[in-house]
Amino acid sequence: MRPTYIAVTVLFALMTAFSALLKIRRAPNVVKIMHEIVGVPMAYLPILAVCELAGALGLVIGILYPPLGVAAGTGLVIYFMGAVVSHVRVGDFKGIGAAAFMLAVSIAAVALRIMTM
Repeated sequence: MRPTYIAVTVLFALMTAFSALLKIRRAPNVVKIMHEIVGVPMAYLPILAVCELAGALGLVIGILYPPLGVAAGTGLVIYFMGAVVSHVRVGDFKGIGAAAFMLAVSIAAVALRIMTM
């Protein structure tokens, strides 16, 4: 179980950090989805990126310090729940896939962290 937890956690942390990097760089596809479709103000992109980076770092440190892993994972669950709700709110069911996938993986990461404590 522990190797699975570590693999899922590290992979999810990398995915989350990459997502943050796209927000920081204001990648055109991210801007289109988040700003033009969902309606997130451009000024929020760096703040959201910092939240993702903090969560990714917390997940990795949480491998050695379980309470931080649970806290970081829970924060990312809430973050991606907000992303899913934001897509639903504007009726963007076509673009909800990535947010829903990240939500599912964040839930899995927290569940595995708790199970391996």
